[in-house]
Amino acid sequence: MDNNPDPAGFGVYIHWPFCAAKCPYCDFNSHVRHGGVDQSEFLAGYLREIEHMRDKIGSRRTETVFFGGGTPSLMDASTVETILDAVNKAWPVANNAEITLEANPSSVEAERFKGYRAAGINRVSLGVQALNDADLKSLGRLHNVAEAMTALEVAASTFDRYSFDLIYARPGQSKRDWEAELGQAIAMGTRHLSLYQLTIEEGTPFAALHKAGRLKVPDPELADELFALTQQMTDAAGLPAYEVSNHAAQGEESRHNLLYWRYGEYVGLGPGAHGRIIVADNRYATSTERLPERWLSAVAETGSAFSEYESVNVNAQADELLLMGLRISEGADLARLAAIAGVQIAQSKIAELEGMQLLAHDAATNRIHATPQG
Repeated sequence: MDNNPDPAGFGVYIHWPFCAAKCPYCDFNSHVRHGGVDQSEFLAGYLREIEHMRDKIGSRRTETVFFGGGTPSLMDASTVETILDAVNKAWPVANNAEITLEANPSSVEAERFKGYRAAGINRVSLGVQALNDADLKSLGRLHNVAEAMTALEVAASTFDRYSFDLIYARPGQSKRDWEAELGQAIAMGTRHLSLYQLTIEEGTPFAALHKAGRLKVPDPELADELFALTQQMTDAAGLPAYEVSNHAAQGEESRHNLLYWRYGEYVGLGPGAHGRIIVADNRYATSTERLPERWLSAVAETGSAFSEYESVNVNAQADELLLMGLRISEGADLARLAAIAGVQIAQSKIAELEGMQLLAHDAATNRIHATPQG
């Protein structure tokens, strides 16, 4: 029986915050522990947090699970399996659920991947980031191109579904460089690619280098050309963008990420995880303590480590639904917007944006979506 209160579905996000090294462009909640990580201690924390969140939100049917990070492929398969068993006990996992684990090529081993598959993982997402050894080194990655290729081969032979990420608009990268690299990626035969323009995030080493003039990224005009080239090449290869930076063959989209963009409900577990949960018909935004040791201490003591637990008012829900929905090719559902937030967008405003060729309105589905220009 499906008892999920949100028609867009319910998912679980599990954040493993540890990495072997911190990349200079990364502003995610990731931490390096050179002395190692006591996985049993943190596993106990995840189990306690799952139990607490089950008591808080009640019963659900889980349609997607995503292990993100950090570097979840540093987790033992037994740790992953025990967490998935606890999730299934709290919120029964659907037979056709998508269960994804992020992995770095440097931590990929065939036996480890077989262990993840046996634990219940059915999709992996590989952080390749570049197909050029010099650029991988400048990005702070611990793998080289040969290791990335091996990891992709292992993923393809172990899982029915896999994806990998690339970063473009890198320092010194020309349009011809990116065309060759993207062509190489497409030729590998994957049915999902995540293609991100490099952004300079505040508080990262790249931000300090950029401010000092020691790191130069492509100018906006070239960045626009690289974006347009990306759309052209992926469209031609049958991997159109279904979201701003995500490309897939039909039916191969990331169901977990679509849950976010369709404004569904999801529990965020682990240090620094974000969530959107429904309690007593009210939607709450949640986030947890970012420092792993503080998170662990708080969860051990009280069952949760919220740094944010706030009701999302209907105006904010309308904003979030629109912002998320306009990221995806299918667009934002205006009927759902009206049902959740009681908001009706003026037809004159839609017409104005259509006239500027920034927005399109599909009357048959009552959705609005951004045009390529928009």
